[in-house]
Amino acid sequence: MTGTTVKDEGQVRPMATMPPRVPLLSMKQITKSFNAVEALVGVDFEVHAHEVVALVGDNGAGKSTLAKIVSGVLTPDSGIVEIDGEPVSITSPSAAHALGVATVFQDLALCDNLDVTANLFLGRELTRGGSGLKDGEMEQTTKRILQDLNSPIPSVKTELRALSAGQRQSVAIARTLIGNPRIVVLDEPTAALSVAQTAEVLTHIERLRELGLGVILISHNMVDVRAVSDRIEVLRHGRNNGSFDAGTASYESILAAITGATKYTQGGDRRYG
Repeated sequence: MTGTTVKDEGQVRPMATMPPRVPLLSMKQITKSFNAVEALVGVDFEVHAHEVVALVGDNGAGKSTLAKIVSGVLTPDSGIVEIDGEPVSITSPSAAHALGVATVFQDLALCDNLDVTANLFLGRELTRGGSGLKDGEMEQTTKRILQDLNSPIPSVKTELRALSAGQRQSVAIARTLIGNPRIVVLDEPTAALSVAQTAEVLTHIERLRELGLGVILISHNMVDVRAVSDRIEVLRHGRNNGSFDAGTASYESILAAITGATKYTQGGDRRYG
């Protein structure tokens, strides 16, 4: 609203300028190479609170590399990462967790022989000093988180091996909420799921947005992407190749950016409707 004026008893005075909204996560000019292979080259990316941003691209586009940088699994060769406008260094998964970043990779990292509660608190168990675990408190927290996600898992005492693929993904997403994260990275969360299970997971993603988190969704499924995303960012050969409003962009325009039929010129406008 910069430059707008209002009249006040014959006087014309400028309105207060609204400050720009600071992204929850901002990545600027991120570059990462593996020997001679350039995985990412000058990539810009951001996500706000209450926003789902889809990161799409063909195999080898750099999606997983960018996700691993956010998650602290990899460190960039150059570039700036900011959280709430402050530069940060995410040097490890524990550092990412301390900064409020939680990630669900494709392998889920869950244990079939443990129940739902034990999987949510795996490695982060609540203890009574040297006198055992706070089982009741962990179960109540698990029930609350599953309720927040509208998850239909019948019992928190059910072993993971007894759950469907969709319910396992629900447990993996619920696990990210232990520790009150602010940013959640989901790597292909609907891969190999049935239609009903996919709908369940997409509902969980919408709930994460409603809870105020910034969600980064990596997916090859454009139907899922357009169903829950607010914005779609395209990577091609490790470079930005378009930014789209998920509510208005056509499937053809997004596909053209993914395949390289349209190209984003560095320094130009990369937003497409």
